Amino acid sequence: MTLDRVAARTPDGHTLFFDLSLAFGRERTGLIGRNGVGKTTLLRLVTGLADPAEGVVSRAGKVGWLEQRREPRTGETVLDLLGVGPAMAVVRRVLAGEGAADDLAVADWTLDDRIQAALADVGLPGLDLDRPAATLSGGEQTRARLAALLLQAPDLLVLDEPTNHLDKAGRDAVADLLARWKGGAVVVSHDRALLRRMDRIVELSGLGVAVYGGNYDLYAERKAAERVAAERDVEVAERSAAQVARESQTSLEKKARRDKAGRAFAAKKSEPKILLGAMAERAENSGNRERLLARRRAEAAEVALNEARSRLERVRAMTIPIPSSRLAAGKTVLTLEDATWHTPDGRRVFRPISLRITGPERVAVTGPNGVGKSTLLKLIAGPLEPTAGRVERSGAAVLLDQETALLKPDETLMEVYRRLNPGTTANAAHAALARFLFRNAAAHRIVGTLSGGERLRAGLACVMAGARPPQLLILDEPTNHLDLDSIAAVEAALIAWDGAMVAVSHDPDFLAAVCVDRTVELRRCG
Repeated sequence: MTLDRVAARTPDGHTLFFDLSLAFGRERTGLIGRNGVGKTTLLRLVTGLADPAEGVVSRAGKVGWLEQRREPRTGETVLDLLGVGPAMAVVRRVLAGEGAADDLAVADWTLDDRIQAALADVGLPGLDLDRPAATLSGGEQTRARLAALLLQAPDLLVLDEPTNHLDKAGRDAVADLLARWKGGAVVVSHDRALLRRMDRIVELSGLGVAVYGGNYDLYAERKAAERVAAERDVEVAERSAAQVARESQTSLEKKARRDKAGRAFAAKKSEPKILLGAMAERAENSGNRERLLARRRAEAAEVALNEARSRLERVRAMTIPIPSSRLAAGKTVLTLEDATWHTPDGRRVFRPISLRITGPERVAVTGPNGVGKSTLLKLIAGPLEPTAGRVERSGAAVLLDQETALLKPDETLMEVYRRLNPGTTANAAHAALARFLFRNAAAHRIVGTLSGGERLRAGLACVMAGARPPQLLILDEPTNHLDLDSIAAVEAALIAWDGAMVAVSHDPDFLAAVCVDRTVELRRCG
């Protein structure tokens, strides 16, 4: 697979990337970049689902494509997810004695064995092939679609966020599959554990691509070194520009003193006019040369400084400042006593839980998909009340779920902030949003136009920068829709924050980064 001088643009003409040349072979490539830079668009070019605005894409093998999670169609079964419904129907007709001559000719007698092997390979052995796809969890659907790719036996796997919404078992299944894969693979992901299994990292930006040999950890080391070098280059360029400015000023002052002395000499009229005229002309020419040289040196220094600053901007880490919660170390912010919740039909979602959080403790809630983690967070935050047991909250608690639902899609950020912080003036709202990098016109953006990382940052701005910031922050899979830069920024902000936290996350790197004190593991009710 090769891309030669390829460009991609959005329907409204915005250029995502241009003059991009890249090749994919029999290696595992992790494709990363900030949200909105065009990673999914690049995958669609690779798979042939879209054509480049410029340049050429050449394929010399079969490509298998796993898009981001989609909802099953009405009536879709596991066989349909696997893409072998018609082929299995032929085999079943023949086995039932109802097959025609054409069926006998095309029946694939290896199909069932290959299906079972593929399902076992993704951690779904013995899955009922006629089961409605809609009854599978999101993680099971993703793994079934991975099994479909194995049945296609492509030369190049192309996976778009394959571990999003997956629990640990699902993430491990995807990672193990890629570790055993003998062909090529291109994986868009922010899952650092998965990116550590890659052979190289390709970073996409509006300026093109940068290729880093090795896995994510080596990439992170290189990026850190680039950031240090960029900061040093800016410092050197600033000193150089300042020195040029000082030397130019000194030169101008010397020239002014010489001119003053020349005028005083000419005023004495002790020399012939022709000599005084020649001296004046030489002085003017010399002054012009000095001014031209000074301007060129200043322009060169300014260009060097701007280039250094642009390099630093490309590698600079985003920062998100979160105000203090003012939580006292001995204050208990949450108490659960044998708390649980039952569905309307009487089914208990999880076993009774007792939990106490005092001071700035950090608690992780873990467990497989479907075990009730999000339900527990709603009990803690207040949208749900326990059907048994007791939940007691002391102080403000805020839940930021996966979709940041407290932000209404049709509102501007200013409207959201002022709705969640009644009585706030427009100036105060602008100032609060600016601290979270929504400056000037960005404060009037419509929520529905924000990327996943921007939505989480906006949610944090609206609930954490008000007059009464919460003392308990409740997070449900906060890294699911974030790019790596945004994840790093959120982690840094939460590390520095002094409040209590409860987080559901399948991202072990995130939980380690925010210094979780305890883990509550939910298990399915037996």
